[in-house]
Amino acid sequence: MRNILILLAAMALFTPKAKAQENDVSLQAETRIEYSGEQLKSDGFTAGFYGRYLNVILTGNIGDKFSYAYRQRLNKAHADQSFFDATDWLYLNYTPTDNWKLSAGKQVVAIGGYEYDRAPIDLYFCSEFWNNIACYQFGVSATYATQSGKDKLLFQVCQSPFRANADNMYAYNLMWMGSHDWYQSIWTANIIEHSHKEHIAYLALGNQFTFGDFRLQLDYMLRASNTDMLFKDYSIMGEASYTIADKLNIFGRMTHDVNNTTGAINDYCVMPNTELTRLGAGVEFYPLPKSNRSIRLHAFYHYTFGHNGNPNGVLMDGQSVFSIGMKWKIDVFSTAKELL
Repeated sequence: MRNILILLAAMALFTPKAKAQENDVSLQAETRIEYSGEQLKSDGFTAGFYGRYLNVILTGNIGDKFSYAYRQRLNKAHADQSFFDATDWLYLNYTPTDNWKLSAGKQVVAIGGYEYDRAPIDLYFCSEFWNNIACYQFGVSATYATQSGKDKLLFQVCQSPFRANADNMYAYNLMWMGSHDWYQSIWTANIIEHSHKEHIAYLALGNQFTFGDFRLQLDYMLRASNTDMLFKDYSIMGEASYTIADKLNIFGRMTHDVNNTTGAINDYCVMPNTELTRLGAGVEFYPLPKSNRSIRLHAFYHYTFGHNGNPNGVLMDGQSVFSIGMKWKIDVFSTAKELL
């Protein structure tokens, strides 16, 4: 881990300052530490201090048309001895015009919804679907932005999130991202191979409503591999939050995962015979002045009830969790700041 940080810092430090405007580079690190406790019906109560994330983020430009982004999760294991197992994203963008952007590398699989879209370090408790989807995969994408910039359409072809089941499987994703005053959207239609030559379709509708300091995020996802699964396999995720003077944010959150299908397993994220609800609330405090969110303190509690058809699933009936902790981000280096 130490060698990785030294290498990235050296790459940034030896970027020629005279060319900083054309080749801007930013290196950041972030982590989240917390004390949390969990109560389960079968295993009793456990508690302790935990480090949840340790990320290194490198972004920059190469001339006027190219840009890149890289995030390495240093606390994530390399499952198959590959360094890229712990790489969230590593991609190169090419922007030939103001309307078009082409991208290649390891990317976020373009699945809709605001729960899915947010950085994991900024989420405290999520749906069963979120906890079981392998959302970072190698692929290519093309994005078209309208002249107003309020709408973007993205098409992506990438490795299937279920590639662990079989080799040579892919996902085909179409996304609409809208931003219209108080309403924003992340909608997608996805066709994903879940086993060799067998597909499951997602319709994911992410909606965000913003009124001053109040924000409501509401996602609906429908999953089906055949007509018999329609409206039997779905997830609903929602969060309402209110920010006071840029310092204090209070929020309430719920997720609801359902899979009432029978027969062969087609959904590997939410298994058949599942109906789970998770409810919780929390508070965030930002102690630094002038809307600086480099340090964040948090406290939250959530409770889960229902039945999980996956015996190895993340959400379980009667699961009760609380946490108190902090996140901080540091700017290791940025050539852009030297230009100010």
